[in-house]
Amino acid sequence: MKKFSKVLSVAVSAAMVAGVFTATASAEETFKIGGIGPMTGAAAVYGNAVMNAAQIAVDEINEAGGVNGAQLEFNPQDDEHDAEKSVNAYNTLKDWGMQMLLGSVTSAPCIAVEAEAANDNMFLLTPSGSAVDCITAGDNAFRVCFSDPDQGLASAKYIGENGLAEKVAVIYDSSDVYSSGIYATFRAEAENQPFEIVADPSFTSDSKTDFSVQLQQAKDAGAELVFLPIYYNEAALIFQQAAGMDFAPKWFGVDGMDGILSVEGFDTSLAEGVMLLTPFSADAEDDLTKNFVAKYQEKFGEVPNQFAADAYDGIYAMKAALEQSGATPDMDASTLCDAVKVAMTEITVDGLTGTGMTWSAEGEPSKAPKAVVIENGAYKGM
Repeated sequence: MKKFSKVLSVAVSAAMVAGVFTATASAEETFKIGGIGPMTGAAAVYGNAVMNAAQIAVDEINEAGGVNGAQLEFNPQDDEHDAEKSVNAYNTLKDWGMQMLLGSVTSAPCIAVEAEAANDNMFLLTPSGSAVDCITAGDNAFRVCFSDPDQGLASAKYIGENGLAEKVAVIYDSSDVYSSGIYATFRAEAENQPFEIVADPSFTSDSKTDFSVQLQQAKDAGAELVFLPIYYNEAALIFQQAAGMDFAPKWFGVDGMDGILSVEGFDTSLAEGVMLLTPFSADAEDDLTKNFVAKYQEKFGEVPNQFAADAYDGIYAMKAALEQSGATPDMDASTLCDAVKVAMTEITVDGLTGTGMTWSAEGEPSKAPKAVVIENGAYKGM
């Protein structure tokens, strides 16, 4: 596990998806940061949020004078949530001269890329790759988000400690490392909590359009709450199908649920009352959150999700580590990595996703989780 810190914001427009975001300084005066994530395809809501927010952070830092007297240059690459394409994107960024990587955004591509980055001793900070193996290939990798085990543990504790239900069902993707990893620690922690898992039907990537069997099992078991450690596309279908069979339990999700309000054609009223754990709430009243949300809405016309917040904090964590280490832009990627990975264990970051954030040498962040509920088509802090 490894430490986390503030994320740099990056704004990405559709017309610039394949382009390189450059600062005004010369290449010798610029730290080159690559970004990898799904900017097209089914998971694009995650990748675009990361790239957009990262560019916002990069622009803010450059406008404020940069880092150690140098500017930041950000180059986002699309991997379409595909591991092979993510590695291709990594190699493209290496050819460009990348010195640090923000990514990959999703877990399976991140695992593949981290294997390459560990071999190269390339500093990697994933904003949202939550699988344990996203940062275990070497000591070069850190994450901003919670790991899958931490999400499962925190979810079980929250449900139990707040008395949300006595009978809980779980619907999860047994073919997905993200979903099954969260469920494993959720089930283990449930043994310590005052609720019972009464049903735990699963599905796979080959059977994720019809959830009638899983929903019927949960309903027949008398589930008062259904825990969904899955992504928002499948969750949207589950909510639609549950409504059609008159099944209306409480719903509780994790960070993969963030994005459900943006699903094309989805009736957001079906998500009313849905709860999820997240380190970021867009309706928070602190100045940092309000300023970030206002800027993001002005640039992109929508409310930023947790993935955007993770990326924003990630860029600022990179800034803090670069400053702490005294790194300079003329360092090669491996030399810079040696300096920055030590600095990551020494910095403390106050960001959108947590105050006093720190990182362990294993790359795991330390911060407190928050819970939000969907009310009137928007996320509200609980």
